[in-house]
Amino acid sequence: MTFTVAIVGRPNVGKSTLFNRLVGRRVALVDDQPGVTRDRREGQADLFDLSFRVVDTAGLEEAFDESLEARMRKLTDEAVRTADLVLFLVDARAGVTPLDEHFARLLRRSPTPTLLLANKCEGQLGAAGAGEANSLGLGEPVVVSAEHGEGLSELRDAIAAYFPNADDAPPDDDDEEGARERPLQLAVIGRPNVGKSTLVNRLIGEERLLTGAEAGITRDAIAIDWRYKDHAIRLFDTAGMRRRPKVTGKVEKLSVADGLRAVRFAHVVVLVVDADAPMEKQDLIIARMVVDEGRALVIAVNKWDLCRDRARAMKEIGDRLERSLPQIRGVPVISISALQGRNLDRLLDGVLAAYEIWNRRIATAELNRWLESVTASHPPPAPQGRRIRLKYITQAKSRPPSFAIFCSKPVELPGAYLRYLENALREDFDLPGTPIRILIRKGRNPYAKK
Repeated sequence: MTFTVAIVGRPNVGKSTLFNRLVGRRVALVDDQPGVTRDRREGQADLFDLSFRVVDTAGLEEAFDESLEARMRKLTDEAVRTADLVLFLVDARAGVTPLDEHFARLLRRSPTPTLLLANKCEGQLGAAGAGEANSLGLGEPVVVSAEHGEGLSELRDAIAAYFPNADDAPPDDDDEEGARERPLQLAVIGRPNVGKSTLVNRLIGEERLLTGAEAGITRDAIAIDWRYKDHAIRLFDTAGMRRRPKVTGKVEKLSVADGLRAVRFAHVVVLVVDADAPMEKQDLIIARMVVDEGRALVIAVNKWDLCRDRARAMKEIGDRLERSLPQIRGVPVISISALQGRNLDRLLDGVLAAYEIWNRRIATAELNRWLESVTASHPPPAPQGRRIRLKYITQAKSRPPSFAIFCSKPVELPGAYLRYLENALREDFDLPGTPIRILIRKGRNPYAKK
């Protein structure tokens, strides 16, 4: 069982900076603006010889209504309840605030052990403010600077004291036989407020991500490890992507960049669209970006239970895809209701099928028989009276399926003929919906001087 450490504290005390330091890379968004982190983010921390699961949380605020802050607070409370150890951060430069004192009282009553950290202790000002943290009644604070990496050896010793076997690091899940399977990387993307976080929560069966009627709640690309039908899956919930002219402010720009990075590392991307406004211009822009990155695509038409004219919605989606994205003909379009949990098994089966197609390899001999057949039924053009010869084809790689064709005059082969070959490949080898790459190369002349 992996040892789990939750990082908590009021807004802007450096929780995400410490999280990034522990996991060894900048995965959580960091900004001087308070309240950047909203969802719970998890990662694998390696602190010298210790390995453990670390959880970054939203800033603790005094809110108990149905506001966004109150919903953020509930997620943090859940992280504290399920953790083996809590790291309670205070800002040594700002000193102990009434909000720090209030949450220190709550943590003293919690059954989860708490370790007090005085952050931002670089320099004389921070060192002087660290002593004030003693008044919180949580023991002597561990003095650190998450930004500059100071005090990490002392933090390691303090955390090790709470491990089941003292200094022994907990077992790493990556060493277990089942965990060695590489997970399918699945990114959930779309415009703001189409139900991406609601969909992820419903898939994993818990209220892990913050949801609500407010657009733009999600900021970080949150990764969640999960299993479906014995398939290891790493789910990425991403921030809503608005049209570029409407993206304002540093935090939103960072959020969109984080979502784009999740797409680049994904194997399959689920594009969530609103059934009442399906495949708007921004949806098509996002879908084209996924195709350009070479990822497998599945379109989830959410809020299907609220759709007033379902036949019209599906026809409109099909027409727009055919007109604007013919290069992914046959992409799965699945109607769902994330709120009610409808059709989610069908969506996930579509994801697994898209992943299988994206990984498919075709034998070279079979490809060359196909090339002979398609060029016989529709010969390449003959510029200046000399026909272009397509001599040989092989699959260069999968993920996505990419093919190299050796040709006598690659520069003169028109784009229309390439599209014919791509459509024939898709139809004859059953490759619906996945991006296909065709590389035209000049065949080597065996009589040319070396």
